[in-house]
Amino acid sequence: MNDKPKFDGYAAQYDEWFMKNEHLFSSELSLFKKALGDITGKKLLSVGCGSGLFESYIDSSNIEGIEPSVDMGEIAEKRGVNVIFHGTIEEAKLPEDSYDIVYFNGSSSYMEELKPVYDKSLRALKDGGRLILLDVPKESAFGFMYLLGKALQTYDHEFLKGVMPNLPYPLPLASSGAWHSTEEKIDILKELGVKDFRFYQTLIKNPMYTNEEPEEVTEGYKSGGYVAIIAEK
Repeated sequence: MNDKPKFDGYAAQYDEWFMKNEHLFSSELSLFKKALGDITGKKLLSVGCGSGLFESYIDSSNIEGIEPSVDMGEIAEKRGVNVIFHGTIEEAKLPEDSYDIVYFNGSSSYMEELKPVYDKSLRALKDGGRLILLDVPKESAFGFMYLLGKALQTYDHEFLKGVMPNLPYPLPLASSGAWHSTEEKIDILKELGVKDFRFYQTLIKNPMYTNEEPEEVTEGYKSGGYVAIIAEK
């Protein structure tokens, strides 16, 4: 059994992909900022903080992180994220009623069982705090592309000829994803007692065209290739 974290050895490739897809990154960053809102004076926890790339564009002084990849976590710390645990959220012990915001920026897509980690995250929030889930929905065009690449173990296939973006997400990372639908996450949160939701989305265009120019953030979740669920405790 290989217990090596999924992103170990891919930190540079992950950041490089976003930098080459600068307009796609700009769109996702806008959604990230919109979902977080004003974080002045708030205590945040990033679950699966990765390399802290998104955090490097905001004030990360009050952001703590959990990250299983040593490579990623070390870069995140250099970018100002206080990585409090090098491991998975399943292994982490979180203090209850401690955070104003707990967020998963893309990391839900790499977790098989979501209910236990969302439950732990909600318990770590203060009353009135927000759990924010940002990721690529399984049902989106991007989700379909990654799942097909995962099934075929290649993007270089006749089925995908002429429909792929110039710089698709690295296949090893796409293949290691579990990929969940937005409705699945909403249903889990409802089972955990969440009643108040807001939704934002971006990357509405087909994947072939999403890097042509930055896209706006709109309300809702049924059209976007990157979606934010904001759940209030």
